[in-house]
Amino acid sequence: MSEAARRVLVIGGGAAGSAVTILLRRAGCAVDLIEAKDDWNATAGSGITLQGNALRVLRELGVWEQVEASGFGFGSVGITAPDGTVLHVQDDLRTGGDDLPATVGMQRPRLQQILIDAVRAGGATVRLGTTAEILDQDADGVSVRLSDGTEHRYGLVVAADGLGSRTRAAIGITDRPEPTGMAIWRVAAPRPAGVVRTDLAYGGPAYIAGYCPTSETTLYAYVVEANRDRASIPRESYAEEMRRLASSYGGHWPEITEHITDPAKVNHTWFDRLLVEGSWHRGRVVLVGDAAHCCPPTLAQGAALSLEDAWVLAQMLTGSDDWDDVLFQAYHERRIARVRPVVEASVQIGQWQLDGVRDADVPGLMGRTMTMLRELP
Repeated sequence: MSEAARRVLVIGGGAAGSAVTILLRRAGCAVDLIEAKDDWNATAGSGITLQGNALRVLRELGVWEQVEASGFGFGSVGITAPDGTVLHVQDDLRTGGDDLPATVGMQRPRLQQILIDAVRAGGATVRLGTTAEILDQDADGVSVRLSDGTEHRYGLVVAADGLGSRTRAAIGITDRPEPTGMAIWRVAAPRPAGVVRTDLAYGGPAYIAGYCPTSETTLYAYVVEANRDRASIPRESYAEEMRRLASSYGGHWPEITEHITDPAKVNHTWFDRLLVEGSWHRGRVVLVGDAAHCCPPTLAQGAALSLEDAWVLAQMLTGSDDWDDVLFQAYHERRIARVRPVVEASVQIGQWQLDGVRDADVPGLMGRTMTMLRELP
């Protein structure tokens, strides 16, 4: 394959886009990465829970040591009553293998900065504050106009532009994210000394109240409720709204709640589901990550699945001289068999709560799903 044919445009600089850029540059491909946000999302978000299968990909990217040093690793999850009484502690399955922690909690901006540094070190061309318009495709490549007015030719375009992907719509894929009926409030806060794992309380004024340590000094906390019209909740009331929901919980929650004071630091989003049916490509434009699928964070698998997409796609591209429909269809078939059960399980766990099903086999469903994820993607 010619050097021009191996030139790749990656649209979107989140986890999936950064990962595929790092891996393709390592394999010698010329990669342009464009990101719509001027700041590359380097300050966005509160925290993230990375299961072992996400850590496995981060190790392949060469950033595991930085992740390990920056995050907080742990191997169990606690179930508590709303008053904070610990009801059960369950060991987490090490889905990335026995040589990696079961889980690492991290500040999301720190993870993003680690990936940004790795992309820049790999030598990709990066354009921030930039979007793309697909002009035309043929059997050999894709012509693209960037928002800076320049036009370029690529052998492949990887659409990693997230849940609201403009590229997905532009190439004629009509699947759209749908709300599941739940919403989540998130905030970063100082970590009480006793918080050494994720604890979850089911019931009370919210469906779920939980927290995850993200470093030696920080955590992120979250409460999940039924979704409400976001336009009806003034942005300046976000801290008050989250504090109201969190104030009924005991244990470590009173100390955490004291720090929910700045509405600008509170994030409120609905849970969505998306699974693009049929192939994840049109011609030489292929979807990865949230552009192809997303699920509620009930299994903490959103980032992990996106990183896996990038790893698998990069493996297949670098192992083949023919970037064609056969390869892209094989990529879809390999990923859909793994992604579908995770999306469906994540949605089901939330639906059981919405429906008030008290005897739902949540542990069994979680166990089966995580056991599958222990296998290599």
